[in-house]
Amino acid sequence: MLPRTIAALACAVVIATTAATASQALAAPLPPSQDPFYSYAGPVPLAQIAPGTVLAQRPITLSAEGMPLPATAEQVLYRTTGERGQPTVTVTTIIKPLLSLLGPKIIAYQTAYDALGAQCDPSYTLQGGNPSDTTAQAEAALIALYVGAGFTVTVPDYEGTGLDWAAGQESGYGTLDAIRATENYLQAPANTQVGMVGYSGGSIATEWASELAPSYAPELDIVGAAAGGVPVDPAHNVGYVADSGEWAGVIPAALVSLSRAFGVDLSGYLSAYGRQVTSQVAGECIQSFAGAYPGLTLAKLLTGPAPVLATILNKLIMGTSPGQPSAPLLLAVGNDDWTGDGIMIASDVAALAQQYCREGVPVTFKEYGGLDHDMAALPFEADAFEFLVSRFLGLPATGTCASIGLVNSLAPLPVPAEHLQPPGDGQLADRPLRDRRLQLPGGLDAERRVLPAVRQFHQGGELGAARPTAAVTGATPPDCATWISNRVTKIHLCPNTPGCATPARSTGTSCPSSTA
Repeated sequence: MLPRTIAALACAVVIATTAATASQALAAPLPPSQDPFYSYAGPVPLAQIAPGTVLAQRPITLSAEGMPLPATAEQVLYRTTGERGQPTVTVTTIIKPLLSLLGPKIIAYQTAYDALGAQCDPSYTLQGGNPSDTTAQAEAALIALYVGAGFTVTVPDYEGTGLDWAAGQESGYGTLDAIRATENYLQAPANTQVGMVGYSGGSIATEWASELAPSYAPELDIVGAAAGGVPVDPAHNVGYVADSGEWAGVIPAALVSLSRAFGVDLSGYLSAYGRQVTSQVAGECIQSFAGAYPGLTLAKLLTGPAPVLATILNKLIMGTSPGQPSAPLLLAVGNDDWTGDGIMIASDVAALAQQYCREGVPVTFKEYGGLDHDMAALPFEADAFEFLVSRFLGLPATGTCASIGLVNSLAPLPVPAEHLQPPGDGQLADRPLRDRRLQLPGGLDAERRVLPAVRQFHQGGELGAARPTAAVTGATPPDCATWISNRVTKIHLCPNTPGCATPARSTGTSCPSSTA
């Protein structure tokens, strides 16, 4: 009960201090595209500067609804690493508590800013910029919860100045280097404890930071990471949101951002309509593009198969970095249609949790039944706060590995040999994929569960032809020991077990009749 007591106390602190703030409207901050603070022009080449080095700093005033907030905040420009291993810079906003009895403790809070334009950057929106097209105001209240509890919170622009949304490795590097830069700015001791949290787009940065930390930033003392609404396997997510009214706009946005991040020109693969739509979303925030294209599918944007895109999506499957997270994890997702939360797939998140469990990582997996992506954020944020405070208090992380149920395969998409490496990709090309075989009921392993829809796409069809509806989970047929519903493609696979037919696909609600 202690973490919940701290949460209640933090709420009281936030409310009291906000009420005491002078009611004085603030002028709008300078947009990042016009602000020289966001660029580095020093004499030392970036390649010779260590990641996490503070390059510039400035005090700022946090703002909500045009009013200043009572917290000490500083922004730092720091050196980090791009998706292709190149040296880059970005900004993090460091918010210090008014009072802390915890000593120096850091929370890296990755917001869900999901941006293709700099006006979406949290470093800008936390100052009151772009108030009508951002989640910043809602997430500022959650950040204030941690600050009110005595934590120093760092909020990175983890997409970098290139706005490389959904570029997993780059987001992870940007998060880890923000922590390094925050410790450098605070002159904090090397053993300073750190927690990480992020939902939706913020979960990309948080999860990748957790799996990259042991190799990229092993000196950081990360005590726990909480990621909710997690896009574990992007190819699956593309198929899931296709034809949807609420989220289909993320498909062209991802084409724009990933082509930027990987330095790949996808224009030759785009249809005339694809060029039109990608041009429209190229500078927008997710609030503008997510629901703007109901019924949109990837096939409508492309002229045919794009193997280089499959290669990129494979590199973004979570859990594929060498090694594994060293800190306890909370992984969570909503599920309101027996598949996922409308954009994230529940059994993909469960599969990642199961993989990490097998590798010895203490994982707490939570599935919020009946809640879509937006609504699942509420219980996740409460669970994340309790989870992280418990880690800072040194309480044991027992995890829920024993109770994780059916999972999807996270096997990579089949790609022709000549497209195994995206153009311009250097550092990431040598990273081997882990063995992703997941032993499932009935002896069915991951190799037999590669998405049939993906194979169809590589032969000229659609990637995820339609958004799946509720999967059938009724009683198993009497002639089958068990059966598995692939809730991404609506294809049912029957395992080769006594009393069941040879593994075969079926679009019905049960396994084929026994051939015995």
